[in-house]
Amino acid sequence: MKRPRGAVVALAAALVAGGGLAAGVPALAARPAVAQRAAVQYWLTTVEPTHRLARMPDLPLAPGERVAGAIVINPAQRFQSFVGAGAALTDSSAQVMNRALGPKARKALLAELFGPAPTGLALGFMRVPIGGSDFSELHYSLDDVPTGATDPQLSGFRLDPYRLGQVPLLQAARKLNPQLQLMGSPWSAPAWMKDNHSLVGGHLEPRWYGAFADYLLRFTREYARAGVPLYALSVQNEPGYSTPDYPGMVFPPAERARFIAQELGPRLAREPSPPLLLEHDHNWDEPGSPLAVLGDPAAARYVGGVAWHCYKGNIAAQSQVHDALPQYDAYLTECSGGGWQKGGWGEAMAWFYGTLVIEGQRNWARAVAFWNLALDEKNGPFAGGCRNCRGVVTINRADGSVTRNVEYYALGHLTRCVRPGARRIASDSDPSGLVTVAFRNDDGSLVLLAYNRAGAARPLHAWVTGRQFATELPAGAAATFCWQG
Repeated sequence: MKRPRGAVVALAAALVAGGGLAAGVPALAARPAVAQRAAVQYWLTTVEPTHRLARMPDLPLAPGERVAGAIVINPAQRFQSFVGAGAALTDSSAQVMNRALGPKARKALLAELFGPAPTGLALGFMRVPIGGSDFSELHYSLDDVPTGATDPQLSGFRLDPYRLGQVPLLQAARKLNPQLQLMGSPWSAPAWMKDNHSLVGGHLEPRWYGAFADYLLRFTREYARAGVPLYALSVQNEPGYSTPDYPGMVFPPAERARFIAQELGPRLAREPSPPLLLEHDHNWDEPGSPLAVLGDPAAARYVGGVAWHCYKGNIAAQSQVHDALPQYDAYLTECSGGGWQKGGWGEAMAWFYGTLVIEGQRNWARAVAFWNLALDEKNGPFAGGCRNCRGVVTINRADGSVTRNVEYYALGHLTRCVRPGARRIASDSDPSGLVTVAFRNDDGSLVLLAYNRAGAARPLHAWVTGRQFATELPAGAAATFCWQG
């Protein structure tokens, strides 16, 4: 919908009077004739395919009085620090990247995903399954034995053959981005450790708690030995869900607390560089689950944060738990888009950028990881679970062509200017539909992420410590603004 011309003219006039927007320069239009001494870099993605993380003309940053309705940014009010953003390198993602792409094309895609901005996405937080998941071609653990046998010494533990495809990709990604942080999550303990002797469903038997702790520790050591150490670890993916057709395991809070307190926690504490232990790794609709584990002092002493998924509940659960226990960080560790989203690009961008990236950070997330990094044109390969999930990119097996999906652009807007270690700072959101989050990087530069939820274009006027810039965001548009603080 086109914004009434009078409103835009009135905004421009107000900014010219305050020294903000140069006279005669319409929003989102012609480039300035000369470079501005103080300027805001600006990237835009619109619902229409005309702009996809497009670099727009710089906006002038000039002194001026704050106008009514301005987005006020306060660098002095600081919150959590930023770790990174990315997705999961599942077996399926690794397989499609290795099989559908030749060496040159694969190298180019890795550079695009993990290389530094502005040419790369600079993805810096990746999740890896420990063993098989729904996005594997086979159901497997890293210590499978014949039915009826056990292996308490883990003599059969192997990363081969299935994970060989992931480790080289992660090694290459880490060379492109040395600040890359990895999180490991198991979908199931080995079947011989479970009461149903199956990778699908069931519970971990208490007599094997020590063996499962050793299993997770072995994985962290093997990854560190391969040069891709884990930053974080969870004890179970979605522990409240009994999977029907792919590896999974119910792991209730009381049992997780006992496992962490008595077995895994003490083992990690003896490691020279242990990963951060994240609790929950499940949906927003069960905030009582991590609160129960963190309410056990013997377990809580070993936990560093709470991991969240997006499939049920409200993102405010992240703040609910953080407000109750502010010493524990929040991480948004899984969310997938897919064929169930019927509203097209606009609905998907509203979710991935407006809710997960912007509201996720406003609700204390230090990192954002979507689900599969890459899938093929049939949304696979998979061995159960979701049949219509979408990857950050889609790779066509027939010709190797790469489609960059809405998740790609949502991540790109976040990582375009926000660097690891950046601190979230205070910023307003506009009741008319603009939602924002702001950051201050270690070098002093400032970043504003904005999304227009409204059904029509909205003026954006940002004011920070006596300086201001302005433009107009189309309906459903995502934007990133960066400038020197």
